Amino acid sequence: MRSRSTHLVIPDPLTPGEVAIEARGITFTVGQRELLSGVDLTVHAGEMLALIGPNGAGKSTLLGALTGDNHLTSGSVTLAGTPLHEWTLKQLARRRGVLLQDNGVFFPFTVEQVVEMGRAPWLGTARDNEDEVAVREAIESTDIHHLRQRQVPSLSGGERARTAFARVIASRTGILLLDEPTAALDLKHQEDVLQLARQRAANGDAVVVVLHDLGLAAAYADSITLLQRGRVAAAGTPAEVLTSERITAVYEHPVEVFPHPVTGALIVQPVRR
Repeated sequence: MRSRSTHLVIPDPLTPGEVAIEARGITFTVGQRELLSGVDLTVHAGEMLALIGPNGAGKSTLLGALTGDNHLTSGSVTLAGTPLHEWTLKQLARRRGVLLQDNGVFFPFTVEQVVEMGRAPWLGTARDNEDEVAVREAIESTDIHHLRQRQVPSLSGGERARTAFARVIASRTGILLLDEPTAALDLKHQEDVLQLARQRAANGDAVVVVLHDLGLAAAYADSITLLQRGRVAAAGTPAEVLTSERITAVYEHPVEVFPHPVTGALIVQPVRR
């Protein structure tokens, strides 16, 4: 049996309903520009929360604050009850998986090698015996099995996006932070990715996802935080946040929100003259 250093600690799994991420009064300023102002946000284990808002509203900036990539001007973020600044990078890598907008890989790694990178945080721990299964399941669930031996620079934008998402899925962390995971995808793969994220939440993970498509947010999210100019304009269930009046005002374009006649799911549609 291989010896393992005492610092290779496996984090306890989150319990359903436990607060996975909590942000309180966070402000982020670059130069003279305040990109986030007094933002509060709570995400629970077993919940999928969507961040929505117009271009420049602060969605990706907020996600960067939750990952620790954006150092706050003021306010606090806790991850699984511990202040974010107290986590080491290795500890963070075992607690949350992050998918950024810019996920390009330009070195000639194969798809399988990139997905295997998602297992790096578990090297030398008791969970490294999951590597083979985790990589295989991530590749199959993201529909990239036929691309396994392709070099990533040869892929289309959508294929690269699915490869990057598979890397995050393979990490098997209890918290997923996803920045526009559907942006480069066709209709089928948009649904596949969000169904997979939804399933992870149903299995007890906490999922935060930045989305531009309000219909997808309505269909898949348990809760929504709507941002406007760096502030929270509304937060709650899809039905509470996605009203015609509010979305019309925030996006500065007339929008209709109505239930699907068969399923009752919310449909969000711009008014086209």
